[in-house]
Amino acid sequence: MNEKRFSKTEWKRLEKGLCRSRRPVWPQLTAKDRKKALLYADKYKYFIGKAKTERESVNIIVNMAQEKGFVPFEQVGPGSDRFLWTFRGKAVALAVTGKVPVSNGIRIIASHIDAPRLDLKQNPIYEDLEMAFLKTHYYGGIKKFHWVARPLAIHGLVLKGDGEAIPVEFGENPDDPVFTINDLLPHLSRKVQGEKKISEAIPAEKLNVLIGGLPLLGPEDMKDGVKLRILRILNERYGLVEEDLISAELEIVPAGDPRDVGLDGAFIGAYGQDDRSCAYASLSSILELERPLVTSVALFLDKEEIGSDGNTGAKSSFFEVVLYDLMRNGGLQIEADSLVRMLIASKAISADVTAGIDPDYKEVHEEHNDALIGHGVCLTKYTGSGGKCSANDAHAEYVNWLRRVWNGSKVVWQAGELGKVDEGGGGTVAKYLAQRGLDIVDIGPPLLNMHSPFEIAHKTDLYMTYRAFAAFYNAED
Repeated sequence: MNEKRFSKTEWKRLEKGLCRSRRPVWPQLTAKDRKKALLYADKYKYFIGKAKTERESVNIIVNMAQEKGFVPFEQVGPGSDRFLWTFRGKAVALAVTGKVPVSNGIRIIASHIDAPRLDLKQNPIYEDLEMAFLKTHYYGGIKKFHWVARPLAIHGLVLKGDGEAIPVEFGENPDDPVFTINDLLPHLSRKVQGEKKISEAIPAEKLNVLIGGLPLLGPEDMKDGVKLRILRILNERYGLVEEDLISAELEIVPAGDPRDVGLDGAFIGAYGQDDRSCAYASLSSILELERPLVTSVALFLDKEEIGSDGNTGAKSSFFEVVLYDLMRNGGLQIEADSLVRMLIASKAISADVTAGIDPDYKEVHEEHNDALIGHGVCLTKYTGSGGKCSANDAHAEYVNWLRRVWNGSKVVWQAGELGKVDEGGGGTVAKYLAQRGLDIVDIGPPLLNMHSPFEIAHKTDLYMTYRAFAAFYNAED
């Protein structure tokens, strides 16, 4: 066989024309875009630092939207084209009407604004050995050892006996004390912790939050003086009594602000970046949207971390209420199949993070097909586990459309999966929206330390996620 030997120049030309290279974002940006990326990161840090619960996220999203002219749908007047909806204080939707009728389909970016955390139990306060504690029940997939021996804060809402709603935030102000969960000293932990599996070393029932240690002064034979002092402090500060804690949603979250990570400040370390990094990217892109070709919607949903159940998650009817309102606003005569046909014609993004390859744990990743940190937003064609079990698997035609949109908009992107096939897996809201007939795929930045109290994101990946979502909304075909 007489095969031609290519010259180095010919080899390079073939390689450039045929191969897909994996290059970091930063060298591909212009000086102007580098400044934009860093400015975006600063604004994002403010958002992620204030939005530590789903209710706080909704409040911030609504305030930012109203500043940009979005109006609650029930208050819209003639000529309105920027709408917002909220649902039970934990889910929100924004929409900008397009040039073509909604019957032609809409564009949707759905993210979630809940995050793994510790919730207080219904009867949380107790005293033991002259110390007061709060009993907790963890929410979502956590590693329990992440939550011990670190500063914690309380965020949430309490409903008093007369129905008054009292927002609670304690542990964030520099003048506030913080809280913590005790851990066992290494001198005594060999049998109790050291010889157990890491998932068993800290039982869930030992995730008790230390909140006090000074007994209220009174008669010598009185009991639970520390607990009573804590209840008195809560009463003086918020007007609460112990029974009010039953009708409360109080969350234990890491105390403190987001921080730049690394001597060069390349990363952001913060709680809740899964998935509020995507929520902020979709919020930023829809707030800047003027008059798109296609009506565009940003959904911010609750309960994703526990399977999207409940009436504020992706399985709820909230999404359908938004769609029916948009159809009525567009003058569409609603038939029995109108909603289904509109959704079948629609395109959507399940905006959610993915796992970035950690150099210290390469053994759980498939390096050719997992996301690299600092290499741009990641398209995940399917999630699930094993043989794509319980996954949305995006169609080739839709993935190709997104490729063309992003390449035309100079978005730096990559394609990846969530670890090796048999190593584990995960899910998003994609499959629940896909059940309604629309095209959808998972897109978001890769993270390190996912589901920990201090998740790590690369600033350029965050910026490219925003760029990818903006290109999706603004695409003209």
